[in-house]
Amino acid sequence: MSTVYTGVPARGARAVAKALAGPAAAAGVLGGACAAVWLGDPTTPGGPLPVCPTKLLFGIDCPGCGGMRMAYSVLHGDFSAALHYNAVALVFVALFGWSGLAWTIGRLRGRAMRSWLHWRWTPHAVAAVFAVWFVLRNLPFAPFTGLFV
Repeated sequence: MSTVYTGVPARGARAVAKALAGPAAAAGVLGGACAAVWLGDPTTPGGPLPVCPTKLLFGIDCPGCGGMRMAYSVLHGDFSAALHYNAVALVFVALFGWSGLAWTIGRLRGRAMRSWLHWRWTPHAVAAVFAVWFVLRNLPFAPFTGLFV
């Protein structure tokens, strides 16, 4: 099986279909996850969607706590609620949108497109942001109590 990063742009229906197969599959999985969040309504307690295991077992908010509620709010166009539920996850949604677009364009152009995922310091920055977010949203005094979800 040949790679789509040949250096030659995708020309013709078959080449474009081959180039877009991966992004289309990822979009389908993402669409299914969004449909599950939309139908499951994580903002209503006791629904069908699972509770965060960290919150359930330890009673603290992990860096991802509120992520499903954030996604539900974004799907309904309520960005202020999305920021309240998980501001860091909302930023990462935008960053992953950028990288998904770069991936799709790169497959059509026949060469990899650089995005934030290719920067040398990305893993360190992401780890630092998640560590700081984890600590800040669990501090038991104002103004950090506003970060509890």
